[in-house]
Amino acid sequence: MKPERTPMRPWTVPNAVSFLRLLGIPVFLWLVLVQEADIAAFAVLVIAGVSDWIDGYLARALNQRSRIGELLDPLADRLYIAATLIGLALRGFIPWWLVALIAARDVALLFTAPMLRRLHQAALPVTYVGKSATFALFWGFPLFLLSGLPDLVGPIFGAAAWAFALWGTFLYWWAGLRYFTIARSLLRNSEQPR
Repeated sequence: MKPERTPMRPWTVPNAVSFLRLLGIPVFLWLVLVQEADIAAFAVLVIAGVSDWIDGYLARALNQRSRIGELLDPLADRLYIAATLIGLALRGFIPWWLVALIAARDVALLFTAPMLRRLHQAALPVTYVGKSATFALFWGFPLFLLSGLPDLVGPIFGAAAWAFALWGTFLYWWAGLRYFTIARSLLRNSEQPR
């Protein structure tokens, strides 16, 4: 018996929250790169991080899970991470090797695409480790914007930013390896004779 597919349902409250979160990406880039308004850019990232939790909560509380939401939420996460990495690296807050390390994980996950196509799936379900990685990165990267504050405050934020960013990067890779293992296992199971 096939597992029940989640309905498409594009017009839901959680999807609206995810869409609004996507609109914040160009705002963040404008604030961090053009205006160099670090506190305002920090606020945009905090709101994005909170809305990431809110859309999942609303989907469960309102029973409005949808296939579009399952695709839109991780897409928004990855686009925010990419925009934040590029913005922070261009401003010199983080080194380019960190950008490459995080981007390499997503490039590595592209190898699961053929497996998912054979399984007729667009994406794998989000895991707890993946959500934890996103949480750590969503809170680590904004703190880099506060590392330039004067006195002792800036270095404290900088240390916290590095702690979150490095832990989040580790979890991000761990989640990626788990996604690859899950996809391979699902493909192997689908090829088993019944």
